[in-house]
Amino acid sequence: MTSTFLHSTPAEIDFNSPRVAALTAWLKQVVREDYVLSIASADASFRRYFRITTASGTRIVMDAPPAHEDCRPFVKVAGMMAAAGLNAPKLLAQDLDQGFLLLTDLGTQTLLDVLSEDNVEAYFRRAGDELIKWQLASKPGTLPPYDDALLKREVNLFPDWYIAKHLNVTLSATQQSSLLASFDTILSNNLAQSRVYVHRDFTPRNLMVPVSMDRAPGVLDFQDAVEGPIGYDIASIYREAFISWDEALVLDGTIRYWEKAKKAGLPVPADFSDFYQQVEWMGLQRHLKILGIFARLNYRDQKPRYLADTPRFVTYVRKVGERYQELWPLIRLFDALKIDNGVVRQSGVSF
Repeated sequence: MTSTFLHSTPAEIDFNSPRVAALTAWLKQVVREDYVLSIASADASFRRYFRITTASGTRIVMDAPPAHEDCRPFVKVAGMMAAAGLNAPKLLAQDLDQGFLLLTDLGTQTLLDVLSEDNVEAYFRRAGDELIKWQLASKPGTLPPYDDALLKREVNLFPDWYIAKHLNVTLSATQQSSLLASFDTILSNNLAQSRVYVHRDFTPRNLMVPVSMDRAPGVLDFQDAVEGPIGYDIASIYREAFISWDEALVLDGTIRYWEKAKKAGLPVPADFSDFYQQVEWMGLQRHLKILGIFARLNYRDQKPRYLADTPRFVTYVRKVGERYQELWPLIRLFDALKIDNGVVRQSGVSF
């Protein structure tokens, strides 16, 4: 039996496009029942996701054009996460040449959709437990290294896209030297951290709401996973692009993760203050990178909605930079360039 496409919303899907035609032709071969096709989501890359609804349930189709995306890392990491006991999508069918994957459906609500001051601690504790499972599964040489070259390539997105393109500023030789020295200081701290598996975007928008609080949240968007600094993923979850939390909540949640990680035998520093500095400095590398990425999404990829969230990352950078004397040259550069456009200083949660 081959499947039959029943209907969808024309405004959502362009069935005249060659890409969608190829997708529906492939689905006829791998879905053995009638289905309804709809848009599930899209992300900042060239990937997009469809949901197929059948009498027996729903599944997700990943559409990753091979000219721009490679499905193989996703397939590899999905298998690794399943082996580690995480709730990641299971692979049901694949066509790597065309860039199509058929996956189990982890639901329609991300943690970002439901988080509030009342439930954030419980959800983030569960997320931290899943992160520890992932890190405990680490085996050296299995994933690409989050090395000096990659960290530098990422952080250089900040001067290339945020400063040069968004601010339309050319740094003086002195400013350029100061910025590079700050990068070296930050990355030296990052590279000195113990190395584990790193999801690389372990944030509420990539974690799915579990069916009950005794179940694990679903984990998505892991195809860029690497082996790198242990502070990266815990820094990511508390310092999101679209939501900010009180520092007391961030500190308490990071302590709870550190205590569990230490008890589980993960290579975190014995002193929490040392670990918290690692997390903050790892977050700083990520914040600078994201400022560059969001500017690039706007100017190169015509995706302007991300640029509106850059002020939150300016706030993150300033809070960390002002706390450590070694980072004051970076803050002085921010002052000179007047990068202070959107400091979020509310208590509690800020959307």
